[in-house]
Amino acid sequence: MTRKIAILGSTGSIGTQALEVIREHKERFEIYALTANNQVELLIRQAREFMPEVVVIANEEKYEYLKEALKELPIKVWAGNDSIAQVVTSEPIDIVLTAMVGYSGLLPTINAIKSGKAIALANKETLVVAGELITSLAIENRVPILPVDSEHSAIFQCLNGENSPIEKIFLTASGGPFRNHTKDQLQKVTKNEALKHPNWDMGAKVTIDSASMMNKGFEMIEAKWLFDLEPSQVEVVVHPQSIIHSMVQFEDSSVIAQLGLPDMRLPIQYALSYPDRLKSNFKRLDFFKLQTMTFEKPDTDRFRNLEFAFEAIRTKGNMPCILNAANEIVVASFLRDEIGFLQMSDIIELTMQKTTFVKEPTYEDYVRTDIEARCIARELI
Repeated sequence: MTRKIAILGSTGSIGTQALEVIREHKERFEIYALTANNQVELLIRQAREFMPEVVVIANEEKYEYLKEALKELPIKVWAGNDSIAQVVTSEPIDIVLTAMVGYSGLLPTINAIKSGKAIALANKETLVVAGELITSLAIENRVPILPVDSEHSAIFQCLNGENSPIEKIFLTASGGPFRNHTKDQLQKVTKNEALKHPNWDMGAKVTIDSASMMNKGFEMIEAKWLFDLEPSQVEVVVHPQSIIHSMVQFEDSSVIAQLGLPDMRLPIQYALSYPDRLKSNFKRLDFFKLQTMTFEKPDTDRFRNLEFAFEAIRTKGNMPCILNAANEIVVASFLRDEIGFLQMSDIIELTMQKTTFVKEPTYEDYVRTDIEARCIARELI
C-alpha cells in the first residue's frame, strides 16, 4: 500500500534527500504535502515534479509568487507557520517527516501526533525542547516516533527484535572539523571553516552544531527520550571515520553496532519504510578499503556545549528548552560574523543561568521560555 508523506522542510538537506528516496520508490510513497521556509524556487520545482495536494511556504511574503507559479496545477497553496501546523492534521497523511530546523518544528509535530500520524523525526530540537511532552503524547495517541538521525536510526536498528534491557548506548560523533584544534586555534576559526564538515553534507545550522558538539549534546537528549534512558546510560564516543553510526551495550556485555557509509538517505529510507527494508542503489561499505577505525573521548574543556547538554537534561524542567533557544540565537549570530566560535558557549552558559527555571513546564511554559531565553541571549550578544 502506498504511504502518503508530508515533508516539513522539503527544501533543506534532509528534505531533498528524502525526495531522492521517494523518487526511487514511487510505488511505495506518495507526497501529500511539502513545506519550506524561504526557498520558494526549489519548492516550485519540487511541487511540479511530485504534484502534492498542498504546498506551504512559511514566509508569507512569498505566497503570491508561489501561488502564481503553480496556478495552472491542482495544488493548494498555503502560507505561514500556522498553515504548516495545520497541514499535518490532514486526514490522508500517513507519515510526517519533520525536517524543519530548530524550535519551529515543535508545534507541527505536536499537532501531527494528536492527529495520529506516524512521525519520522529529523528535527531533534523537538525532543530537546519538550521531550517529556512529546513522548507522553506519542504514547497517548499510539503514534510511533521513527528516528531519522543516523545515530538514533542505528540504535533503533540495533534494538530491532531485542527484548533485553539496555545497559548503555555509545553515541558516535565525527568530532567535526575542529577535532584537533587547540583552544587558541578555536578562538580564530571562521564560519567558512566551521561549515566544512569532514563527513556529512548537512544544512548550515546543523553543521555549526556539529563543529561545536552541541549537535551531539542534542542527540544525547533525543536518545534519552527515544529509548527511555538516563543520561548516565549515554556515552559519546568520537569516531572520526563515521562508519559505526552508534552502538548498544546490553546487560550481558554484548555490543551491537550498525555500520554504513555516511549517507543520510539510508536512515531516511528506513524510517519511511519501517518495518520493511527497501532495496537501494546506495554505495556499499567495502571492508577491504577501511584502513582503520578509531575511537576517542570527547574533550568537554574545548567543546563545552556537550557538557551543557548533559547539565540541562540532568536539571530537567525547561532547562533543555533554554539551552536550545540560546543555541539557535548564537549560531545565527556566528553565521552573521557577529561573535566568535568560543563566544557561542559563553553566551549559552550565561543564558542558562539567567533564564527563569520552570520545574514542571507545560507547552505554554515552553513557549514563554523560548521567548525569554532568546531575548537574554540577544542582550548578551
